[in-house]
Amino acid sequence: MTLPANHPRLNRRPFSQGELIADGLVHAAAILASIIGLAVLIVLVLLKRGSIELSAVLIYGAGLLAMFSFSAAYNLVPSSPLKWILRRFDHSSIYLMIAGTYTPLLVLLGDVFWALTLGLFVWAGAIAGIVLKLALPGRFDRLAIGIYILLGGSAIIAIMPMIEKLPGPTLYLLLAGGVIYVAGVAFYIWKTLRFNNVIWHGFVSVAAGCHYAAIAYAMTI
Repeated sequence: MTLPANHPRLNRRPFSQGELIADGLVHAAAILASIIGLAVLIVLVLLKRGSIELSAVLIYGAGLLAMFSFSAAYNLVPSSPLKWILRRFDHSSIYLMIAGTYTPLLVLLGDVFWALTLGLFVWAGAIAGIVLKLALPGRFDRLAIGIYILLGGSAIIAIMPMIEKLPGPTLYLLLAGGVIYVAGVAFYIWKTLRFNNVIWHGFVSVAAGCHYAAIAYAMTI
């Protein structure tokens, strides 16, 4: 599998060894923190919640680990056919992570109509994005970024039930994570900046941490 011949990714400057090492360290820290954090969260949910909440947290955990694991594999593997295959899964796992992050919160929403409405919208969008990335790799990349942001901000659909049902700290942490994700995009597209990829992944890690804290707080209060 290769990218389209005119794809801008093929003309991007190669990352230096220092950039690759730094990126590897960021990914390693994010994966380790995710494993430890999810283990703690699962234990707490087992003690305080039921099987539905546990299932939702497991879905969230699968999305979180898939995102960081495929990102590490794709970004650290040298240019090769394998790298472009991993690119499909790296970009697809972002959709899985977004939908997975919503899932525990929707379980706690307490409003069946809005939980189902937002859940169907987010998961349908995520599945469509995954199909797009797997079937048409390297195409419509700008559209894909737009879909990421649209899905991430789709909580506005059920903003009033979320304000009414979810604790304040959870809402603030969700908002903070979303702002950090969007701010990080500036570094993602700043291709000439040294360590831009490392900075972008740092933003992603911090934002994911905010969303983890939001879910953990809501699940364990």
